Amino acid sequence: MTELVPGTRQRRVVLVVCCGALLPIGIDITAINVALPAMETELGATIAGMQWVLDSYSLAMAALMLLFGSVGDRVGRRLVLQIGFAVFTAGSVLCALAGSLESLVVFRVVQGVGAASLSPVSLSLVAQAFPGTAERARAMGVWMSAYGLGLAVGPFLGGLFVDSIGWRPLFWLNLPVGLLAMALTARSVPESRAVQPRRLDVVGQLLVVVFLGALAYAVIEVPHKGWADPVIAGCLALVVVSCGGLLWWERRCPEPLLELDLLRDPRFSGAIVAGMGVFGTFGGFFFLTSLSLQHPQGLSALQAGLWMLPTSIVLGGCSPLAGRLADRYGTRRLLVTAGLALASSAALLTLPSVNAPGILLLVDYLLFGLGVGLAAPLLISAAVSGLPADRAGFASGLFTTAGRSGFALGVAVLGAILAAGLHQRPLSHAAAFEEAVRPAWCLVAAGGLAVAVLGVLITTPRPVHSSAR
Repeated sequence: MTELVPGTRQRRVVLVVCCGALLPIGIDITAINVALPAMETELGATIAGMQWVLDSYSLAMAALMLLFGSVGDRVGRRLVLQIGFAVFTAGSVLCALAGSLESLVVFRVVQGVGAASLSPVSLSLVAQAFPGTAERARAMGVWMSAYGLGLAVGPFLGGLFVDSIGWRPLFWLNLPVGLLAMALTARSVPESRAVQPRRLDVVGQLLVVVFLGALAYAVIEVPHKGWADPVIAGCLALVVVSCGGLLWWERRCPEPLLELDLLRDPRFSGAIVAGMGVFGTFGGFFFLTSLSLQHPQGLSALQAGLWMLPTSIVLGGCSPLAGRLADRYGTRRLLVTAGLALASSAALLTLPSVNAPGILLLVDYLLFGLGVGLAAPLLISAAVSGLPADRAGFASGLFTTAGRSGFALGVAVLGAILAAGLHQRPLSHAAAFEEAVRPAWCLVAAGGLAVAVLGVLITTPRPVHSSAR
């Protein structure tokens, strides 16, 4: 294993490469939302089709992140990072060339497989390159800021590209970035492996894929097919069987993919549930807001992207500041504030938005960005605090996986509510859209209140003492 020399240019290049792994992932999340109506027009997509464009990518990431983290520890982190860049870049090119909705969804899965390896492996490389506590904290802050930067510029880039040259160049943009990252990785990133890597839990991994895929399919398609449809019934049966099989297998596997005993820690399990709620509302918010701005409100893609930009900027700006604010005001107070901000934002969105004052929408979007930007980093910190050092990395990976799953399920559930309420009426029907989307925003508001309550519960003395034990 090659060691990095402290203070050398090589370490800075490693950090740049690892930031380059997160930047396109952040851009992809927010930019593609703005491009969905253009994809709908060109490819003839339904609401379910647009949900699959987002969820195929997110589900692939959620299902495979833990696996690729273990593979990187075993076969080499640089090798897995190079493969991840190559697969992500190839998937992006295929998405740009997609001739149908079905092919686009398949290629988004390829893109998601590549992205699933970039996040955990780049995190491990940053930790290895900066061994000192203080310098590692600074490097991690820069690494996470790259993701926030991607989220912030995504809506603007998405709207600018769609209105000027179309949605396909959004995917072409990843080609030069990916090629440059692969070249820098090959030249400047040293290879490293874990001293005692975990065994690969193939059975557990397959059960996770089946569970998430079947659950997402059932939720997305049930408004169109109905509960009596045999495919829906079969998917629900697969959900039950795969969930039961996963719980049974993971308790007996010597080195499980999911360490279920971590869930006995109330602080960790509470943070996991709250994190799924935060990321679920995040995914649903961008999906529904993009459709709302461009259909009933009739804005262009660029105008919609500019309206969504404040949310991304506040989200990206709050994330690196959350730790300092928690030191000053307390984690509990900030988590309650974040949950109430999410609930207030969703409550405002239940009001008629077609003729809503611009300042009301701006306040609403700022509140939502504040809620997610504060809650996400504080929850991951709460999840790993109190755990043994040798389990903190795995716990953070599990939290991130749960967050990605929550994102995908948020898009699926809230999109299904919208589709069921529309009753086959077009998205451009303003009155129908307002009526159909209102229950979805009520669910988001309930999720924000749940985050506030869980923020109190996981910061009480009893969960903290339980984590210490």
